[in-house]
Amino acid sequence: MTPREPLVSNTKCDCGHQNPVGTVLCEACGKPQDEKELGAEGNLEMRYDGVARRSQRIRQGVIDRIWNFFSSVKIAVYLIVITLLGSMLGTIFPQESTFLNIDASTYYKEMYGTAGNIYYRLGLSHTYESWWFITLLVMIGASLVICSLDRVLPLYKALTRQKVRKHRQFLTRQKVVLVSPLEADPEAWVAALSEPLKKRGYRVKTEGSALLAEKHRFSRWGPYVIHIGLIIFLLAVLARGLPGLNMDQHLAFPQGEAARIPETTYYLKNEQFTVEFYSDEEMPEEFRGKKVLPKLYETQAVLYECTADCTDPAREPVLAEVARHDIRVNSPLSYKGLKAYQFDYDLTPVLRSVQPELVNSLTGEAYGKFKLDMRNPERTFQTGPYTLSLKEKYMDFGLNEEGRPVSKSPYPNAPAFLFLITGPGLPGEGQQYFYFPKQVDKEQFQQQAINERLGGSGRFLELEVQDMSDVDFAASTSYLNIRIDRAMPFVWTGAGIVMLGLVLGFYWQHRRIWLRVEDRELVLGGHTNKNWFGFRREIAAVLNKVDLIVDEKSLDNGGGLA
Repeated sequence: MTPREPLVSNTKCDCGHQNPVGTVLCEACGKPQDEKELGAEGNLEMRYDGVARRSQRIRQGVIDRIWNFFSSVKIAVYLIVITLLGSMLGTIFPQESTFLNIDASTYYKEMYGTAGNIYYRLGLSHTYESWWFITLLVMIGASLVICSLDRVLPLYKALTRQKVRKHRQFLTRQKVVLVSPLEADPEAWVAALSEPLKKRGYRVKTEGSALLAEKHRFSRWGPYVIHIGLIIFLLAVLARGLPGLNMDQHLAFPQGEAARIPETTYYLKNEQFTVEFYSDEEMPEEFRGKKVLPKLYETQAVLYECTADCTDPAREPVLAEVARHDIRVNSPLSYKGLKAYQFDYDLTPVLRSVQPELVNSLTGEAYGKFKLDMRNPERTFQTGPYTLSLKEKYMDFGLNEEGRPVSKSPYPNAPAFLFLITGPGLPGEGQQYFYFPKQVDKEQFQQQAINERLGGSGRFLELEVQDMSDVDFAASTSYLNIRIDRAMPFVWTGAGIVMLGLVLGFYWQHRRIWLRVEDRELVLGGHTNKNWFGFRREIAAVLNKVDLIVDEKSLDNGGGLA
């Protein structure tokens, strides 16, 4: 029979300490445990103090394989590169979110040709909201979390349980090494060396003739603080896609109306819109008589919050005023994270409501008027013996590719209403009737022909506006950019934590000095994560304080000593 490999490796060090599987340097004395490290020359790998990490386990299950995948720095780099390439694809053409009221299915083809159509078909016109881009961000976040946990927990354990007396091989294979004869009393000499080290900010521990001096350990956590900041940053970016946490919409507010802000309980009313233009005397000569430029335009806005009947279409919502502000360019209305910016206007009158009258086209008999609001019409109207039930509403009437009626935008540019009329003289199921309030729309879309097809030969009821006093127009429309970003404070918090981690990692160095005196021989080893020249100079200066004159260049351990 072929002997099986042992299930558990013998990881016990010569000093008697039992190390976890995967340990490179003994947790107690620092002696190399890896077979390759035992016979190698040169400096020891001290990146994580040789501690065992979960990703180094020999026997691995499914969870361990997933953990190893995300704990790999190489995988993290690949994910970041792929995400950057995806971000670059999203910048080839403008994203859909940068436009106001466009049909993306036709816009990219008409504007950018075949390349634009392919761009839209591949879904790149909304790259940053796509499932694959969000998945990449989630994977980067998972990699940051697992990479950090895989390293920071064992490293914390190793640094907080450091032993003072280290193995000779550990000391002589550091990058800074001194081996020198010493005739003085070992313990007295070590005690004397402690004082200049403490004056330089080192925390000193001694154990007989052995010493450990350490300072600025906190700088080792700099990269992991950066990871925490990046994780918070990514979570905040992903949270911006949740309902209610982020909004960036351009909305129209006709003068005199209180319009609901989508996905919120707020209503905004444009009480008065004012625009002032530059006079000819104020205009530069090259623009006189050629352009009309606005000097000032502002919206006297009132923000309301719905307190009752907010979702009941049959009842008027109860509104309470919460803010009032004259919105100008760069002077938005601001309330609890909601900001309303002035960005455009339209002085074309906007139809708000009409009061049509139901008329018998055969006899001329009128059955009464009713008020038809363009934005929030009632669902049922009673005029004489007839009942009109609103079946469909189109704010901006048009036909799609299949010839079906659709609303091209949420603004009342070409409003149309489909009613079902029931009453005397009509079939039991009633008569369908299309109504266009604007005369220009009646002619363009041929209201009479549509209704003849809907009602057949028995059609005799029509809706008419008898007097222009029955028509209500808004004098102008103010276009506002409504922004809500409740995740932004967390974005800035994450960015601030990243900066803190950068400062910790760049402006301080974790410096450690180990030494032991045995058989009248001093063996010193030192390690830092950066600025080795300053570290050697500091060690030489400290040794000079105890009358041990050392050239700082001689401390550089080029090849290591056995």
